[in-house]
Amino acid sequence: MAEKIISTKNNLQILHEDNHIIVINKRVGDIVQGDKTGDKPLSDVVKEYIKEKYNKPGDVFLGVVHRLDRPTTGIVVFARTSKALTRLNDLFKNRETQKTYWAVVKNKPEKNEATLSHFLKRNEKNNTSKAHINEVPESKKASLDYKIIATLNNYFGLEINLHTGRHHQIRAQLAAIGCPIKGDLKYGFDRSNPDGGIHLHARKLTFIHPVTKENIEIIAPVPEDVIWKSI
Repeated sequence: MAEKIISTKNNLQILHEDNHIIVINKRVGDIVQGDKTGDKPLSDVVKEYIKEKYNKPGDVFLGVVHRLDRPTTGIVVFARTSKALTRLNDLFKNRETQKTYWAVVKNKPEKNEATLSHFLKRNEKNNTSKAHINEVPESKKASLDYKIIATLNNYFGLEINLHTGRHHQIRAQLAAIGCPIKGDLKYGFDRSNPDGGIHLHARKLTFIHPVTKENIEIIAPVPEDVIWKSI
């Protein structure tokens, strides 16, 4: 069993930090925002880090802008001011950010690169989304581009650019074309990864800084893992 490292205030992987935003490279198992598990969320860990580093009295403000699934790794942006939070929320809602993911999948996609379009229907009970070719009641359109960037022994490395931000979108859409993500039991992979994660990584994020207006490009190093390192 691979040892799972959970983020703490002393080992946070900080990709960018200024007075308005802080960007973290999330580890497998980190939960971005509190949920029914009661586990300490990454948002609380980042607050602890800020409080200690800047010797802040009282409560630290930190806004959650977006989330990554618990078994996924990579870029998570938090707002350090309410002004930054409002503007970042608008950027993400209006799709004025460019998100690139890396995934390791079983089976080679039919085409080396393509656009996938599906209608995703969420199942709240088992927390999954199913990708349909045609529109079904209560479904939402989902679209992404992928291209093969690595051929490994038993797997293929894909680079994915999202056009929409649906629940479990990449996981469901890749499973729908017969290419489940390594370790993703929920979407048809045959066994779990030793650390309980899946090989899906939020690799790159480009956006306009909500306050300084400069162009920000963040790249998150992949986890210390022999398969990731071979991409």
